[in-house]
Amino acid sequence: MQSEFNEKTKDYENLLGDFKDILKKNNLKFTVQREAILEGLYNSDEHLSPEALHHLIQKKNPDLGAGIATIYRTLSLLEDSNLVTSLSFGASGKKYELGAKQHHDHVICNECGLIQEFVDEEIEKKQHEITQKLGFKMLDHSMQIYGICANCQEKGI
Repeated sequence: MQSEFNEKTKDYENLLGDFKDILKKNNLKFTVQREAILEGLYNSDEHLSPEALHHLIQKKNPDLGAGIATIYRTLSLLEDSNLVTSLSFGASGKKYELGAKQHHDHVICNECGLIQEFVDEEIEKKQHEITQKLGFKMLDHSMQIYGICANCQEKGI
């Protein structure tokens, strides 16, 4: 599930500073476990479930002791603070990505779960035209297109 589009607009040190500020505002301590969560998201090109992020952290540093509950709480805090965004998969849960990337949209395969990012300036332009026409001030938006990827189609799914 490698992303074709992965431009980070924030360097890690700035992101870490923002994270520390968020923790402080929420009366939470900065810990190596929480930093490992942020670092795991920053260095991943994938959209990660909390379980996949936990596995990634445990694989990199088995002695760290970042529990799954800490990961869920930290992801929730990061999402509430707009440092992380999520894609919801209903009963299958959410997958997360760092919000410090340039704006992009997603195509998602309903069969294998592949998520591909894309940017299309025509779509962006049309969205702005529509919101202006409706007198709506757009603050943010997200587009997700669901379907069957080329690989699954070739397999006859």
